[in-house]
Amino acid sequence: MSRSDQPDLGRRGFLAGATAVAAAATVPTLAARAEAATAAAASRPNILVILTDDQPLHTEWATPKTLSWLVDGGVEFTRGHVATPLCAPSRSSIFSGRHARHHGVRDNSSPYKLDQSTTVQRHLQQAGYRTGLFGKYLNAWSNKDNPPHFDEWLLSAPVTYNDGTYNDNGTVRTLPGYTTSVIRDRALQFLDKAATDHRPWFAFVAPKAPHGPNTPEPKYANTPVPAWNGRPSVPEADRSDKPDYVQNADRTLADGQTVRRNQLRTLLSVDDAVQALHDKLADLGQLQNTLVFYLGDNGYSWSDHGWGAKSVPYRPAVEVPFYVSWPAGGLGAGTTDDRLAANIDVAPTILDAAGIAPSPLHDGRSLLGTASRDHLLIEWWHRNPGGNPHTWSSYKSATEQYTEYYALHTDGSGQEVGTGEVLFREYYDLVNDPYQLTNLLYGATPADERRLGIPALAAQLASDRAA
Repeated sequence: MSRSDQPDLGRRGFLAGATAVAAAATVPTLAARAEAATAAAASRPNILVILTDDQPLHTEWATPKTLSWLVDGGVEFTRGHVATPLCAPSRSSIFSGRHARHHGVRDNSSPYKLDQSTTVQRHLQQAGYRTGLFGKYLNAWSNKDNPPHFDEWLLSAPVTYNDGTYNDNGTVRTLPGYTTSVIRDRALQFLDKAATDHRPWFAFVAPKAPHGPNTPEPKYANTPVPAWNGRPSVPEADRSDKPDYVQNADRTLADGQTVRRNQLRTLLSVDDAVQALHDKLADLGQLQNTLVFYLGDNGYSWSDHGWGAKSVPYRPAVEVPFYVSWPAGGLGAGTTDDRLAANIDVAPTILDAAGIAPSPLHDGRSLLGTASRDHLLIEWWHRNPGGNPHTWSSYKSATEQYTEYYALHTDGSGQEVGTGEVLFREYYDLVNDPYQLTNLLYGATPADERRLGIPALAAQLASDRAA
């Protein structure tokens, strides 16, 4: 797929608008200035980020309306990833375009370590965008604290699916109703204001679904879902080549089937909300020039390798749905893109589309051009000493994955502590072993490691972690 002209489209529009504003400054009438400001705003896309919570791949059955809009009418990044498979670090990476080791939110206990001056919402607000947040923000963020650099917000508290507590533009209160619907309705109100407020806008819409306890909306509580009998990694009987915590994992196929069923049912309401957002943009005449992202903050294991959560360096936890649509920018043809994409790319892409200079702090890159990467750095930190899984870092490409586990953890303030000793290693040939059943480093000789290219992968991983 060729999209080599897309970055210039966004920047040309922005620069044309900026020229119009500069010319209007010489005109002494308010009407002329308002007209120039409106023209400048019209040249920049609106931005809509829809972020689900714990949504893995292979959930398409529950989101047909989302696919119709954003895949059939956009781009599906078939190799979408998160840089850290955990909620708060992942969300901080989306906001900042940075790896967790750089933005500082390594676990779910330290959201205030995020430097708010680096966030995409700060850059957009400073550039004249109207900004709104609706739904989940960062784990452990006090619901009494307003989210910085948002003009409007409905910030949800810990995972509650019915009659939740929200920070509603500075007032903490309980709102009746199913949380996905409450978040949807407030986001629609924000969009409605575009009928009279002609500034471009940024909306971050983050329902809690399908996070556990994945309580479905009453109308979907008993909806039949397609049968699923697992995959080769579920639950994987022989895990002797895996780290100790995986060897001890005890999730069964039945456990995976239950989580999958409940996740799919909660996602049906997300799909309804996405359709409502689509219809509102159509009514406002803003479908064409709205850049939309849809992705999960991390994946989830349906008992793969006996594991029933996220936080692991296996594909079900680190790969996520990743859809992008922007018809006015050329992203509306119903195509696929097989480049390695990640949540750290969201902020750079948004700034590129809006004609805002990229931050030198970004680890990600704009997806609007043709630049590609040959691998990703993916990491996870264990909170507090002891327990599993160990802290790990991984080199992941389209064809192979090399992972190291370390004697490291985060302390009460989210700082990394420990010796850093390598405790265990894994290497998977993703072409011939897509379910990661055979760790080729288990029992490998030094000659085997050289044949597999492990020394070079280990050196690259060390370089990535030090960058």
